[in-house]
Amino acid sequence: MISFFNVSKVYPNGVKALQGVSLQIEQGEFVFIVGPSGAGKSTLIKLIFREEMPTKGQIYINGRSILRMRRRDVPHLRRQIGMVFQDFRLLPDRTIYENVAFAMQVVGARRSEIKKRVPEVLKMVGLANRMDNYPPQLSGGEQQRTAIARALVNKPSTIIADEPTGNLDINTSWDIMECFQKINDDGTTVIIATHAKEIVDSMRQRVIALENGKIVRDENRGVYENALT
Repeated sequence: MISFFNVSKVYPNGVKALQGVSLQIEQGEFVFIVGPSGAGKSTLIKLIFREEMPTKGQIYINGRSILRMRRRDVPHLRRQIGMVFQDFRLLPDRTIYENVAFAMQVVGARRSEIKKRVPEVLKMVGLANRMDNYPPQLSGGEQQRTAIARALVNKPSTIIADEPTGNLDINTSWDIMECFQKINDDGTTVIIATHAKEIVDSMRQRVIALENGKIVRDENRGVYENALT
């Protein structure tokens, strides 16, 4: 569970990225975060991942305050959250298998666990036959699937994606969204910040709309835009 209570974030340059945001995301939900550029979507994601700290307010992740969390406990928090980025962030000189395995190596997983788990998640995202390829040999959609596999490999309770289809064509974008839907169907919380109006409107999941750092709409089975906002 993710809970924000009256959270504000003001950057040193005076930009008010978030203002008085309160929300709760339950385990197993599928949530789209939408809004224009500069609305606060990326800041919201960074706060969940504890890449940034709030200026005001309180944030709880699975019952723990991120403000009171000791520095040494932050890696444990981040193991519970898988991150997927628009630009993939893969290591070009490592194979697809090695890119995904690396996420397990950094948390100290045993070699036997890695050998078992990595092929499982690559099969899950449809890349079982691409394990020995390198990222430059893959299409954009395949690279994003690799990034999703890397985010999934440590069995996080939550997957967060920041504009995961921003660099992809519409057909490939739908393939990626089907992948996220399957992950959510297995019980993982999925949070996606996106500008992809057609996808949001078609999938009809929970939509949290931000504008000027404030929540202007939060609705189940929502759409990208609402005539009343």
